[in-house]
Amino acid sequence: MTVQPVPERTVRVRRVRFAYPRGSLRRHYVGGDLVMSHIVAVLSATFPPGEDFFIRSVRHYSDRITDPELKKQIKAFIGQEVVHGREHDVLNRTLREMGYPTHRVDRFVERALAFGDRIMPPRVRLGQTAAFEHWTATLAECVLSDPRARELLGDTEVRRVLLWHALEESEHKAVAFDVYRAVGGSERMRRRTMVEASFGLLAVVVIGTFLSLLGDRAAYDPRRLFRSLAALRRNPFLDPAVRARLRAYNRPGFHPDDFDATELLERWRAELFGPDGSLTGRLS
Repeated sequence: MTVQPVPERTVRVRRVRFAYPRGSLRRHYVGGDLVMSHIVAVLSATFPPGEDFFIRSVRHYSDRITDPELKKQIKAFIGQEVVHGREHDVLNRTLREMGYPTHRVDRFVERALAFGDRIMPPRVRLGQTAAFEHWTATLAECVLSDPRARELLGDTEVRRVLLWHALEESEHKAVAFDVYRAVGGSERMRRRTMVEASFGLLAVVVIGTFLSLLGDRAAYDPRRLFRSLAALRRNPFLDPAVRARLRAYNRPGFHPDDFDATELLERWRAELFGPDGSLTGRLS
């Protein structure tokens, strides 16, 4: 397979800082929704160990990359992921103080990925990283493009951290994929690792959310619980278009740039970090 030169992309490391003063978040901080608040907490808890895994997987091959543009993007990818892990760790500590078992999810994912480091070949770990990045980019661009998704997140510091994270996930969505192709990763392995990554992610989210809900007294109100579960049918993150985009990864010859987000990224860079950007003041 002939690997084409990597196109120039804007992948920028932003040193941001978010804060959660005591009492600034409601118990069910995702628009007052019971189940979604626990789902977001579980997802956030996976990010610090997950970002570390992604960094290790990509960095393992960085010395074998000769394309100067891709080498530059790898450096920015690692920088972005380091900041993501740090800021989600801060959020996770806040959520733990609110009663969410983020520390348990973090610990489980960290141990599972460390086990994967020991038993999986480096190229398989890189393939899984590329697959996870497709998941995060798909959800990220749902946040950035669908007003329903942003409305669901409310207007708190959690919404702001997720908007920033979404922007950067979309910026670097092709980096791990391009490294995988550059080191000779096969199409067959690419599709197989997507199945593995999807199964692992969904298992953690479903089981983690169930266990998290068990510790929430509000979940024992059947009317509230069933109302929240029923709302998932209209959840923008479960929209058929989102599911179709996730499945697109298994198309022969797929590349993350098949979903062009150029205009979307330009808009959100200006909205978040332009001269009057809503997060410009968070830059350190």
